[in-house]
Amino acid sequence: MTVRDNMGFALKLRKVPQAEIDAKVNEVAKILDLEKFLDRKPKALSGGQRQRVAMGRAIVRSPKVFLMDEPLSNLDAKLRVQMRTEIAKLHERLGTTIIYVTHDQTEAMTLGTRIVVMKDGLVQQINSPEHLYNKPYNLFVAGFIGSPQMNFIECAVEKKGADTFLDMAGFPIKLPADKAEAVKDYVGKTVIAGIRPEHLLDGRGKEKDFVTIKAPIEVRELLGAEAYLYFTLGGKQCTARVASDVDLYVGMEGTMALDLNKLQLFDKETELSLLWKEW
Repeated sequence: MTVRDNMGFALKLRKVPQAEIDAKVNEVAKILDLEKFLDRKPKALSGGQRQRVAMGRAIVRSPKVFLMDEPLSNLDAKLRVQMRTEIAKLHERLGTTIIYVTHDQTEAMTLGTRIVVMKDGLVQQINSPEHLYNKPYNLFVAGFIGSPQMNFIECAVEKKGADTFLDMAGFPIKLPADKAEAVKDYVGKTVIAGIRPEHLLDGRGKEKDFVTIKAPIEVRELLGAEAYLYFTLGGKQCTARVASDVDLYVGMEGTMALDLNKLQLFDKETELSLLWKEW
């Protein structure tokens, strides 16, 4: 069948008048930018165009809810980006609820207005993308949301006078009041510190305002406007996400500046956040 026949097939089975089918198909084709492909056969379409035809078949039926199960998984990287944009536009235009299943956290973050994070069939956290990114409820959510993945480092909690410190691979990190309060029952114990790569900045010249961590750079990946720096801290491989013009290269000792306001803390045993108690 042609694209036009494919998109109108469900309405044809419902015995909808042909004139109404044509009007519906033309309207949806305009939304999906498929007007010039209506008389083509599937073999003459690209992967992205076929995905849009599949969505068109659903849209013409005017459903109350769209159910999409990894609709972009078989597309190449460029088409996935294009189709994410198409689905976001579609949601904006139609105002219809979309339940979207994906293993790709980038899709979840860019498309979702509300995300349900699941592990082994159990709900871990439900909230907006911003909330999940800034206030992960447990270690799994913290590691799943965000790219590259959050760095996790085991740290000993120490008390020195009125101050509370984390021993982060030999670097003493003095905690601000709110985080010191969160670990008050963990003095002498080990907690897991979570640091997002984008919160580790080039620390040269920032010593007064940031806590600095030093480690040899092992790998540097250039991604155009930014670069990923890989180093080992506390026996764990960590990543810093910096501007591409930062002149830190393999073999150099990197000085990373950590913003303590962005530091996450987790219980080592339960893997629950020590900072955020609610979803």
